[in-house]
Amino acid sequence: MKAKKILCLVLVAILAIGTMSLTSCSGAKYNVGVVQLVQHVALDAATEGFKDALVAEFGEDVNIDVQNAAGSNDTANTIVGTFVDKKVDLIMANATGALQAAANATEDIPILGTSITEYGVALEIDDFSGTVGGNVSGTSDLAPLDKQAAMVTEIVPDAKKVAMLYCSAEPNSDYQVKEVTRLLEEEGLECKKYPFIDSTDVMLIAQSAADWADVIYIPTDNTAASNAEAIWGAIADKKVPVIAGEEGICAGTGVATLSIDYYDLGYKTGEMAVEILKAESDISEMAIAYTPEEKLKKKYNKDICEAVGIDTDALEADGYVAIEK
Repeated sequence: MKAKKILCLVLVAILAIGTMSLTSCSGAKYNVGVVQLVQHVALDAATEGFKDALVAEFGEDVNIDVQNAAGSNDTANTIVGTFVDKKVDLIMANATGALQAAANATEDIPILGTSITEYGVALEIDDFSGTVGGNVSGTSDLAPLDKQAAMVTEIVPDAKKVAMLYCSAEPNSDYQVKEVTRLLEEEGLECKKYPFIDSTDVMLIAQSAADWADVIYIPTDNTAASNAEAIWGAIADKKVPVIAGEEGICAGTGVATLSIDYYDLGYKTGEMAVEILKAESDISEMAIAYTPEEKLKKKYNKDICEAVGIDTDALEADGYVAIEK
């Protein structure tokens, strides 16, 4: 009887191993990990575009594991560590904190960033030439800052004081603010920084900015994007217009923006991933990809424009289109 039990156990083990082998054989050919720093409209769209590009090429042959760090760099580090342990074939890092976590975790697994404004700033590369090298490349969400600065004087021509509202923990936000400040000061405007730490103090800092300024500039900033509607709630009664660095922020609190399409940006990142996974391109030689100027869109927020007294007919005459909600 004991021998029969042992034989049964052996047969069960063999069957289990066989099942595992079949499961392994029928699994995806490529495993891709996505670490998204925080959830908001722009980053969500980039992740969707990335996934769609991979599925369009590989179908069921690709497994995409999307993990959200909920705005925590520590959580991003943990997520990336799990991807490295699993030896995924590629990591997509959505936003600066996610890219930094991935770049610090591995020099072997290919890493593609997206929704990164300036890679030289994000990765602390001096004299950045446009190609990171090593195992990192990706796409940038940078819209020309000179054109964004020009929007301030075009839309609010009487403005004399511009508040720069941004998260001090995001190096790319600081980069944009410095550049736009320089450009506006050359035009004779007074600029003042209003950095907030995180979502706990953003509304209070936004109120202070609205008390001082004639117009507020918010760069592409993940914390601002996650709190855009709250910012509007804090400053609405001041009727101070906000020029935003991207559409998601503008939809929540701004009057106008010069923005890219984040879904398209993510899709382009996915196409780059396809080239890497199929060994058609060497990531160390892949330059950072930017949205062509002809695809940039001037958009306005109809409701907030009306609330602060901005003439939407004039904006449309200048080529702006309304944000769809």
